[in-house]
Amino acid sequence: MSFDVVTWWTLLCAIGALNILAWGASVLVLNRRQQGMSAQMFRARRLQLILSALYVCGCAFRSAFPVFDVPRICLFNTLLSSVIVGRSVATIAELSFVAQWALMLHETSRASGSVVGRIGSLAIVPLILVAETCSWYSVLTTSNLGHIAEETIWGLSAALLVAGMVSILPRCHAARRRLVIAVCIAGAAYVAYMALVDVPMYWSRWIADEAAGRHYLSIAQGVRDVAARRVVSYHWSDWKNEIAWMSLYFSVAVWISISLIHAPAPDAYLSNAIRSGNSSQYWSRLRLRRWMGAS
Repeated sequence: MSFDVVTWWTLLCAIGALNILAWGASVLVLNRRQQGMSAQMFRARRLQLILSALYVCGCAFRSAFPVFDVPRICLFNTLLSSVIVGRSVATIAELSFVAQWALMLHETSRASGSVVGRIGSLAIVPLILVAETCSWYSVLTTSNLGHIAEETIWGLSAALLVAGMVSILPRCHAARRRLVIAVCIAGAAYVAYMALVDVPMYWSRWIADEAAGRHYLSIAQGVRDVAARRVVSYHWSDWKNEIAWMSLYFSVAVWISISLIHAPAPDAYLSNAIRSGNSSQYWSRLRLRRWMGAS
């Protein structure tokens, strides 16, 4: 048993518990802010809260029962550590997380009148649904070819999000602009990581499997395999390639999910002025808002 793996797992569990507490605190904060929100905004933030709950709880579960899908490696020989359970939880959680981003992009693009943003917001969830299907293909057949497609689609979806946010940026007011810039920077970094690290990693694994003449499972064989076979391992060598992305995924990504609950609302009036072409009214109101903020 590797002390390093146990330490890493303990840290994941602690982070998962803290994330659940942070989500609970978000419930209290949102309820206190309800009186200052429009009914539409509160419904949108409540939906973000529900979607975030699915992601936060899904990541906490996967932190407690981590699984390395293709080789069926886990830490505990229990049903909860089976690949079929872990992958099912991951699918629900990831679709919920992406839906959060799609909602935020749709909300912002609608307020700013961005066509690019609206298209992106409608495309992201269906794209990730395809990515999840590719992931299941790899998990069931043990071929990393599906993971190559999956991670490529994730990178493409992030690029669409960044493109949508860039198109919105010139039309945003100051409170939203800071968030948009942060999203663009994080999204660009994620796209670079997928293109330069993640996709090449799965590509090299697939090439190695092909060179070794690996026998892949059929879909039916894979279903039986993920439901029953578990390889318990505490060896650092078995987990070392998964630790970096799992640690970031179950911490930073969860914090982003929670932060989306509290994202600043778009200013519908200013965006309406832009769409109607009433630029003088828009800039007059903007100067007034800045003057009031300064005073």
